[in-house]
Amino acid sequence: MTADIRPRPPRFSGGDYKTLGLAALGGALEIYDFIIFVFFALTLSQLFFPPEMPEWLRLLQSFGIFVTGYLARPLGGILMAHFADRLGRKRVFSLSILMMALPCLLIGLMPTYAQIGYWAPLILLGLRILQGAAVGGEVPSAWVFVAEHAPDGHRGYALGVLQAGLTFGYLLGALTATWLAKVFTPAEILDYAWRLPFLLGGVFGVIGVWLRRWLSETPVFMALHAQRQDMAELPLRAVLREHRQSLLPAALLTCVLTSAVVVLVVITPTVMQQRFGMTPMNTFALSSVGIVFLNIGCVLAGHLVDRIGAWRGVILYSLLLPLGVGLLYASLIGQWLPLTLAYAIAGLGCGIVGVVPSVMVGLFPAKIRVSGISFTYNIAYALWASTTPLLLIMLMPWSPWVCVGYCAVMGTVGLGTAAFFGLRRGMQLEGAEAAHTPR
Repeated sequence: MTADIRPRPPRFSGGDYKTLGLAALGGALEIYDFIIFVFFALTLSQLFFPPEMPEWLRLLQSFGIFVTGYLARPLGGILMAHFADRLGRKRVFSLSILMMALPCLLIGLMPTYAQIGYWAPLILLGLRILQGAAVGGEVPSAWVFVAEHAPDGHRGYALGVLQAGLTFGYLLGALTATWLAKVFTPAEILDYAWRLPFLLGGVFGVIGVWLRRWLSETPVFMALHAQRQDMAELPLRAVLREHRQSLLPAALLTCVLTSAVVVLVVITPTVMQQRFGMTPMNTFALSSVGIVFLNIGCVLAGHLVDRIGAWRGVILYSLLLPLGVGLLYASLIGQWLPLTLAYAIAGLGCGIVGVVPSVMVGLFPAKIRVSGISFTYNIAYALWASTTPLLLIMLMPWSPWVCVGYCAVMGTVGLGTAAFFGLRRGMQLEGAEAAHTPR
């Protein structure tokens, strides 16, 4: 792989911190718009499906609509990545948040099944598809935008902070759900208060668009733009023709990252209510603790990547993922530790979320970087995140240890990917410090 085409400063400047902060905050607001759905999956299942339908089936269909947003990611992500590689990172980075906020606002305004019948779940499905297309363009563009602004030797830290910002969107969702459960009765939430977090998401989207007005285009893209002959006419074609060797490790690591998010943020809060009979307020409060420590874990993991290299970071956090989740479920089932402490440890153990972006950004050269990441990340994420939540929900009655076994398998996948591609084959990462890259 060719090196990045610009010299980068040795440390963060004030402008770099501003760029990183604005990118992370805007990403947090956009992820809130996407994830708030899952915190109200039980409520939405009662509002948007026939009341005579069995509760488990309503919940399953509600999660089905949620994961449809993941299935829409590849189409939106690939299209937006093409323009990010051709027209600039900043333009697509700003467009994606607007595409996310408008559907969130409309969900908060739309009628329910009691008012318009089966049109309600169909409209909800359409809005989730639009949100999925938006987030498909957001995450790869955000990774590349931040990585290309980062000083030499600090890319892992910058991406870890960005991931903490993105996962902060999960925390905003959990805190909003906790606040609603505390202020409103279950009947009031079911009647009208469920709309408030979605309306708030529309406001967040407007703030996010305004924040991104202050961002500047990345130096890497500006240098490419000045050398038009070096830019790929069809970036995705170049990815598939010239960089096929990077697709498999990128896809496998995306699945590992996805698994950590699905178990910690999506499945466990619902399981705590359904399987362990916890109140929504306690569930959301515990989930908030887990997400706070996931934020911290992402920053620590990114900082560690700059010290030991991205591939070794994958190995370490692939081991920590099942250990952290295993301790959480052991505490749920057998009261090993106080749940607050166990959820915090699980959040730290999911630091793989802060490691994988450093590998992904390094697997593709600058001229097709967004397209390469978007193609592999969004297809793998769509397939994995659309099927595993449904599978885990269906298997949970069989055994409460299902999520632990699942994370153990995915940790093994992460270990195998890093060992084979990073250590055995010595796959170099674009822009990585040579001393930290296994050969």
